Amino acid sequence: MKVFVTKKIPQAGIENLLKAGFDVSIHEQSDRLSQEELIQACQDVDVLLNVGQGKLDETFFKSCAHLKGIALTSVGYDHVDLAAATEAGIPVSNTPDVLSDATADIAFLLMLAVSRKALFRANQVSSGAWADFEFTKDLGIELYGKTLGIFGLGRIGLSLARKAQAAYGMNIIYHNRNRNTEAEKRVEATYVNFDTLLRESDVLSLHTNLTPETQHRFNAEAFRRMKESAIFINTARGKIHHELDLIAALEQGEIWGAGLDVTDPEPMQADNPLLKMSSVCVFPHIGSATIETRTQMALLASNNLIAVRNGKKMPQVINDDVYRK
Repeated sequence: MKVFVTKKIPQAGIENLLKAGFDVSIHEQSDRLSQEELIQACQDVDVLLNVGQGKLDETFFKSCAHLKGIALTSVGYDHVDLAAATEAGIPVSNTPDVLSDATADIAFLLMLAVSRKALFRANQVSSGAWADFEFTKDLGIELYGKTLGIFGLGRIGLSLARKAQAAYGMNIIYHNRNRNTEAEKRVEATYVNFDTLLRESDVLSLHTNLTPETQHRFNAEAFRRMKESAIFINTARGKIHHELDLIAALEQGEIWGAGLDVTDPEPMQADNPLLKMSSVCVFPHIGSATIETRTQMALLASNNLIAVRNGKKMPQVINDDVYRK
């Protein structure tokens, strides 16, 4: 069975595939394949291991209906037309759980970096703009005893809540479609409605999937309802916040700062006003970027394809209906 891998992955994942008897081909370059190039590359393979590529839409699945399985190296799957995949009879898997702590670490790092304007001040040093000790210039704010609001309290949000509570004694509030009673017990989190989440959060961190319901949920109206001293954190998906509205909210002082590991579009343009703001920190989508986590993601993705090769159900399938179909 042949597999195409769209970007380099940790060697453990490749060795796992080879050991299972796969013929492995890899797109070694760092550039992203166009849809036409990806479709062409898939014509001579049986399964696809997709790393950070673009949309797998109806056009893709109609052109690659022969594929026996697709393994994503991500938790999110908003770029995949699952209905089209199921119609084509192709199971699709993702990699949840293994990146929860690593992504929560980045949210925590952004929260702390923004609160102390750390990236902006570090850039002053490297650019030669740090002239002398200033007692009242570019001061940060403290997090001790503040309220952390979480939009989407799942595994990643819970990991962040535990860190924030342990380090800073932060009070935890959250908003989900459904209450997370287990998290409420573990971190004494309080379920609140969306308006209360906006009004009471000193730090508001997003940990939800991108769906039609959540796209641009954090827009001009939402930012206006937040505290002027609030910090906005997004390590989920860039389209959950409206980037122009976020820029305006920061410029107008409607919120205090923002930390982003995801942007819209990605990559962010170098002339984006956010990159010049003292209370903003932007990372290049590195939530899962540790040796340990990326290795586990590669192993989980390869194990899902090995299950396909062995005629078994993927351990982590998203479109479970495909097996009933």
